[in-house]
Amino acid sequence: MQFVFPAFLTALLALAIPVVIHLFYFRRFKKVYFTNVRFLKEVKEETSNRRRLRNLLVLAMRCLALSLLVLAFAQPFLPKSDTVKQGERAVSIFIDNSFSMGALSEQSPLIELAKQRARDIVSAHGPADRFQIITNELEGRDQRLISQDDALTRIEEVRSGPATRQLSKVLTRQQQALATGTSENQKAYLISDFQKNVSDLELFKDSLLAVDLVPMRAVQESNISIDSAWFESPVQVLNQPARLMVRISNRGTEAADEVRLSFWHDGQLKPVGALSVPAGAQKVDTVHFNILHPGWHQARLSITDFPVQFDDDYYINFQVAERIEVLSINAAAANPYLNRAFAGAGFFRLENTDVRALDYSQFNRYQLILLNELTTISTGLSQELQQFVRNGGNVLVFPARQADLNSYNAFFQAFGAAPLGGFESTPREGAQLNTESFVFNDVYLNKSANLRLPKTQGNFKLPPNRGEYLISYRDGAAQLAGYALGEGDLFVFAAPLDEQVNDLVRNGEVFVPMLFRMAVAGLKSQQVAHTIGTDEVLEASHTVSAAGEMVYRLQLLKNDKQPEGAEFIPEQRILGNRVLLTPGSAVRDAGWYGLFLRQDSTLSQYAFNYDRRESELTFRSTEELKALGRPNWNVLDGGARTNFAQVVDEQNQGIVLWRWCLVFALLFLALEGLFLRLWKV
Repeated sequence: MQFVFPAFLTALLALAIPVVIHLFYFRRFKKVYFTNVRFLKEVKEETSNRRRLRNLLVLAMRCLALSLLVLAFAQPFLPKSDTVKQGERAVSIFIDNSFSMGALSEQSPLIELAKQRARDIVSAHGPADRFQIITNELEGRDQRLISQDDALTRIEEVRSGPATRQLSKVLTRQQQALATGTSENQKAYLISDFQKNVSDLELFKDSLLAVDLVPMRAVQESNISIDSAWFESPVQVLNQPARLMVRISNRGTEAADEVRLSFWHDGQLKPVGALSVPAGAQKVDTVHFNILHPGWHQARLSITDFPVQFDDDYYINFQVAERIEVLSINAAAANPYLNRAFAGAGFFRLENTDVRALDYSQFNRYQLILLNELTTISTGLSQELQQFVRNGGNVLVFPARQADLNSYNAFFQAFGAAPLGGFESTPREGAQLNTESFVFNDVYLNKSANLRLPKTQGNFKLPPNRGEYLISYRDGAAQLAGYALGEGDLFVFAAPLDEQVNDLVRNGEVFVPMLFRMAVAGLKSQQVAHTIGTDEVLEASHTVSAAGEMVYRLQLLKNDKQPEGAEFIPEQRILGNRVLLTPGSAVRDAGWYGLFLRQDSTLSQYAFNYDRRESELTFRSTEELKALGRPNWNVLDGGARTNFAQVVDEQNQGIVLWRWCLVFALLFLALEGLFLRLWKV
């Protein structure tokens, strides 16, 4: 047995006081006149023995009570190990405030129980000890040691948030903070549910730091989550039906029946239906809706699940162009078949221009540029078209029969495209259509139907094994080939568009879908959602303000579930006509965010969702934590009703005995009073 304050043991000398009182206490006797003294001696001897026994017992009670009271002040304890240290301590406490801590314990959410555990740990230490309170945010203000009162105040400020950290990184930050103190008695506490996807404790190599693991356990580990959503088609078209795919996961051990999915779009909440998701499985469902207006669209998918609710909503947004702009660069007159093809679809607008009157600065307005039988491609046009394709536009080339092959091949070289061979006046017929390519994918209901493919009376030879073949001749040579560059594509048809050479213009079942899909593909595919905390880089078109304002701002937009949020300035970098934005940790709430240069104009919109790593409710068990086998690590486990302050006391000091000393001291004082009151002599 050891003592926290052994100097108090000198007070045991006070035991002499009740002994002295007992030895020098002489009771005054009363005279009693008695007529018969025959039994007097016998009565006197019996009374004297009883009095002596009572006085000895009272003396013993007083001595024991006084001894135990002195021991209580000396605070005895039985050390659990030889490593118990006395003196000032430096204590770091990590409170896992990730969303998975919203699960229920026996009495309350795990996050509230974790905060109570942290309060118990702080209260179990002395006022002279120093503390660090740290959460998943790893805020700069938490990278220092504070007093006991400040630590209790900081614990009250802890709230659940989207941030998640690998526990090895948390331990490193705790170690750094403890190193700033002067105390050699250091300890780190990890209060967490120890999800497996963040519990990389084996990567922390320091074997000297004392660490106590405090696992939080939910009553029931079950969760239904919306993991992701995506469009079946990469580009959405005005006045056309859209198909949105959504993946829902059941992370529990029991099947989920009647999971109700709803879809919010254009200010209306629409029920989609009910799903049944087996335990530990995923299900992909399809949401059908119509796109009725151009511009930005906000949408949200929702389910109802309890108690983990952060992953019940999934936000997306996307932009629909008012029309698709197509430019035809002609060496002579415009092709009437091209005009008729695009005139029949109001969503497309074709503009014809002569190759000698080009305005290169307007190229970024178009999604598709056609080179209609140009004899030569100048160096300037070649460079502008290359940049146009790199930025996401598409170019379709119909070479002229008298094409300058040197200029064409110099242009193709930048795309890695096959050089054109000489023109061969041999009739040939297309034999195979690549329905797996984006241009012809999902165009035909019956892919195995015998389509009438284009016939040519002559063609340029495209060497094999270059690019993607969209239409092939019978001998396997390319009739139409595609070559990717940057975010766009170059398409090359092996024959001129002239109907005297090529009957493609009379083959509407191939010609029209080909033009439309190439133009639609020129719309840059959008990322419909982003993940909070993943340091994603956002991209938008750079706009020069008339007022010279060059600071872009992001703001949480108001919706039916939350008010308008505060705006913030993300890290931004301008590259030509694009601006790259890095929001970092500034985005904390899921929802739609608008990009502003001026307050009255939204330049772009982005949807942010919470990281779904927290949805996976698989945890390290207490046995797995104990199996880590670190010499200075302990697992402090207990139910929601456990007196955790006492657990920490025993962990820090051993088995504390001063409470028992105080209890028995009061008991012996009570026995003394009973003897004096009830034992009459």
